[in-house]
Amino acid sequence: MESGSVIGPAWDSLLAKLIVTGATRRQALQRAAHALEEITVEGMATAIPFHRVVVKDPDFGPELTGSTDPFTVHTRWIETKFVNDIKPFAALADDTEVEEDTHRETIVVEVGGKRLEVSLPAALGMTLDRTGLAAGAKPKHRAAKKSGPVASGDTLASPMQGTIVKVAIEEDQEGDLVVVLEAMKMEQPLNAHRSGTIKGVSAEAGASVTSGAAICEIKH
Repeated sequence: MESGSVIGPAWDSLLAKLIVTGATRRQALQRAAHALEEITVEGMATAIPFHRVVVKDPDFGPELTGSTDPFTVHTRWIETKFVNDIKPFAALADDTEVEEDTHRETIVVEVGGKRLEVSLPAALGMTLDRTGLAAGAKPKHRAAKKSGPVASGDTLASPMQGTIVKVAIEEDQEGDLVVVLEAMKMEQPLNAHRSGTIKGVSAEAGASVTSGAAICEIKH
């Protein structure tokens, strides 16, 4: 890629892949740690600092510490045991390092019905006073955003940016499955939100669609 390159709707966040081999897991971990220290990517946030820490963590790589403990990482290890002391990414401006904003505010957000505390730089303007949640003020509740196809009246629209991989229905037909959308390497079926006849099908296999783009009309 180069400056000015256009990223298509089927983009992947992967910029590069580091592949390390070794005669033993210990050797592979040593080589991985060494290679990760040499990698430099400037101008954007990457997962490199995270990988540098994880590869040396006693739970992930007990071999590097001389420990005989077993590998104990599991699918919820990051949420339950990983201690995140990694400094936030600080972009460069005019070739001058930006001073890190050490003043942070903690706000409470709700995701999937669970309340989580999120620490953000105060400069983002998300403090309680600025969001109208000062002492004594009650938060305004917004209706939860429903997942799935975006439906407004007769129109069935794409709920996300992606690529149409299959059109399952034709003009003047009736049916549940309308199209299959691929986004981030996952396929999602888009079903009709109401009964009726399909009209004005604008989707075709291989076409890219943006979030909210009309797929078709469903008429009674």
